[in-house]
Amino acid sequence: MRAAFLLLLLLGLAAGPLAAAELDRTPLEATTADGQKVRLFPNGRWEFVDAAKAAEAQNLAAHYPENKTRPVDAQGGLFGGFGRSIMPGDPDYNRGSLNPKLR
Repeated sequence: MRAAFLLLLLLGLAAGPLAAAELDRTPLEATTADGQKVRLFPNGRWEFVDAAKAAEAQNLAAHYPENKTRPVDAQGGLFGGFGRSIMPGDPDYNRGSLNPKLR
């Protein structure tokens, strides 16, 4: 019984990548509520179909601190990227100590 279970488990693990390779990852064409054409990707990302509008949106998004890998103003992060980096605008940013005796 135990050997049969292990065999089925191994077969299931071996078949996993084969099933994932068959997934269709082509983006879907869609239209927003205001009539702009966009591409929807399976990972949740989207982009404008119009190249000029896509470049404008990318440029606008680059100015937001949460879209930067780790801006200079971020707090936290341990040893070059481990742990949480707190971005400006986050409610936990610059809270200081939570111990009332130290305030």
